[in-house]
Amino acid sequence: MSVHVCQLPVLLAAGAFAMSSATAQASDQHFPSTSTLTITLDGTLGPIISGDDPADLDGDSATVTIAASESLKPYKTTAKSASYHIPAGDITVDVDGTDYTSTSTSTMIIKLGKKADTLTLKATLSIDGFKVQVSDVSSLAAGSWTKSVLQHPGPFSPSPQNLSEPKSNFTYTVFGETTVLGVTGTASDSDAASAASDYVMSLQHGFETVLRATVPRS
Repeated sequence: MSVHVCQLPVLLAAGAFAMSSATAQASDQHFPSTSTLTITLDGTLGPIISGDDPADLDGDSATVTIAASESLKPYKTTAKSASYHIPAGDITVDVDGTDYTSTSTSTMIIKLGKKADTLTLKATLSIDGFKVQVSDVSSLAAGSWTKSVLQHPGPFSPSPQNLSEPKSNFTYTVFGETTVLGVTGTASDSDAASAASDYVMSLQHGFETVLRATVPRS
């Protein structure tokens, strides 16, 4: 028993070092002090719901990525929805491996519903020097968000979850022509600050487990 007691200061010192290292590692990984929510919408465009599809996107793969600070406040709210401004550059649309980034303030609208929760994005992209207006609607399971999302952006659950057309769709307008395409794929999200917190908490849990196994019970 005396051996276990003597080991306790060493274990405490090791635990403190481990926690300090975990905090330093989290800092080294550049986890922001303000949580950044990343939403990824990944799928295949099509079929054509309306329009002539002049860019010939039907059947192409596409990924929409949104980086939104969870400290954002909505510029407009209703009892069931919140509209947020997303800064230029924080929405990226990848079509068949080519990235296009929003060139001005975009809009993210989250609407809570009885049958589905809906995420709508509206952005302007620059493609070969031309402005292209895009809109993406993702129909998620009802209850994916809590009501707190009406005050600040937050993650949805479960993640990932499936997207299916025609309720999930992608719209683009170029040269005055508007085309609506269905979207089939997945929606997922991640929270950088939560990832850092989970990492530190897992180390703390491991340290506590070692203590319980080593220190004799009275």
